[in-house]
Amino acid sequence: MSPVLEARDLARAFTAGGRSIQALNGVSFTIQPGRVTGLIGPDGAGKTTLMRLAAGLLVPDAGSIRVLDLDATRDSLAVQAALGYMPQRFGLYEDLSVQENLDLYADLQGVPRSQRAKRYAELMHMTGLAPFTRRLAGRLSGGMKQKLGLACTLVRAPRLLLLDEPTVGVDPVSRRELWAIVDRLVRSEGMSVLLSTAYLDEAERCSAVILLHEGRVLDQGPPTAMSGRMAGRTWAVTRTGQRNRDLQAALDGQPGVVDALVQGEHVRLVTAVDADAARVLNQAGVAEATLRPLPPRFEDGFIDLLRGHGPAGSAGRNMDAAAGAGHAGDGPVIRVDGLRRRFGDFWAVDGVSFQVQRGEIFGLLGANGAGKSTTFRMLCGLLPASAGSLQVAGLDLRHAASTARGRIGYMSQKFSLYGNLSVAQNLIFFSSAYGLGRHAQQERLAWALAEFELTAQADQLSADLSLGYKQRLAMACALMHRPEILFLDEPTSGVDPLARREFWQRINALARAGVTVLVTTHFMEEAEYCDRLAIMAAGRILATGEPGTIKLLARSAENPEPSMEDAFIHLVEGEAT
Repeated sequence: MSPVLEARDLARAFTAGGRSIQALNGVSFTIQPGRVTGLIGPDGAGKTTLMRLAAGLLVPDAGSIRVLDLDATRDSLAVQAALGYMPQRFGLYEDLSVQENLDLYADLQGVPRSQRAKRYAELMHMTGLAPFTRRLAGRLSGGMKQKLGLACTLVRAPRLLLLDEPTVGVDPVSRRELWAIVDRLVRSEGMSVLLSTAYLDEAERCSAVILLHEGRVLDQGPPTAMSGRMAGRTWAVTRTGQRNRDLQAALDGQPGVVDALVQGEHVRLVTAVDADAARVLNQAGVAEATLRPLPPRFEDGFIDLLRGHGPAGSAGRNMDAAAGAGHAGDGPVIRVDGLRRRFGDFWAVDGVSFQVQRGEIFGLLGANGAGKSTTFRMLCGLLPASAGSLQVAGLDLRHAASTARGRIGYMSQKFSLYGNLSVAQNLIFFSSAYGLGRHAQQERLAWALAEFELTAQADQLSADLSLGYKQRLAMACALMHRPEILFLDEPTSGVDPLARREFWQRINALARAGVTVLVTTHFMEEAEYCDRLAIMAAGRILATGEPGTIKLLARSAENPEPSMEDAFIHLVEGEAT
């Protein structure tokens, strides 16, 4: 059978911020029919550009791309009629109902009215949206919006489906449901799928993967081939009496270390080809730590390849300069008791209570719509509580919200900086908003540009930054006034694994310097970095405790060593039933 997509020496450049960016440079590959092919790579690797070229929405500067035996450049309209494309920001109309969105896209795709009822019924059953056809799209949770976007893409069944990071920003339950839909499309309808993703466990499920880096194909083939090359180089490291995130910090960056990552009850260590693991422990000053081999996984090979094509980062080395002085006292720095927030007849947060100690990393997990972001906004003084009490840094937010805001940093779920200001201008603006004088501003500006490696982008408009650099800038702005408490609302959503590692290096360094951190995340492995967690659903807390304690709640004879994702799904689905 002929390939469903074939690229030959594909090249495409853009101009942004007065600079030329080579998005793709000599890319060649083929995609076979009837399978899911994963497209992976760090931010700015060229994944979205490749998707748009395949959909006939861009014209290449050089090379060719054929889709379903059609030239995607010359026959772009025919290509667009034959495939389905769901971009990262799919164009749902939030003031239309689920049914009205389906009707609109059926009209746009020329689906005959006689065929719509049967197709709609199939799609609503497949996505689980049948009970919600009259609900406005804007009232759906993030996961339901993604499923509606996929349904709209599929109102006319395509031979090839292009999905550009369809699971970004959705919780593990919704992510699993989206994958079940994709698997069903391939198995029962014979559809071919090209899917880009920031989740490497998803890439491992694909029949084949294409790894892009700086606009070039770095590797391609079945995921097992990439993980197989890592045999004998992956280890579990534990040390009695030392927190895993501190052990990870000691190992990370040592000669011979490719990767060190907190994973469950141990640190996952990946060593270089010629490195001796025991010698690595000795040079890190943790020679007495326990070392045992682990089977390699796809992510190990991904990190190994990327770290071999770029300098090792130094994230978090100077984060003590970001730490607030704090205040004396050993009591909780955050107290939440009976917190409630009402929107009309809907209780977004309903009786939430917890405490956070100084220097603790506290994770707030939950499905889309669980109330995490609403809770964060109330804790930051951005939204008044309907009931309950809130104390942050010893201040009652009902009476001293503005004073409390001066002692906290907040990084929102969506990029909320000023896109028409440069990187440096954003940093100066936020330092001014926090009351820093001119001398302090210049000192903090120099620190932020150096620590977050933004010097080369200082004069670039923030709207033109890649997602990873936008996240760096947002965190730098939140730290300009040296807050003692930092709120991070899904800070790594959509960024690649390398950027996520750099981000958590900084978070761990802040915690070691005494900053209290509250974080929400949909990456369950990131929850392992937290000292304690609270898992929310429908505005209430289902469980609170250390990560290991929460995972025990999902233990069974069939699953004696549950992951954090297993525990999350167990708790959320148990609440739903």
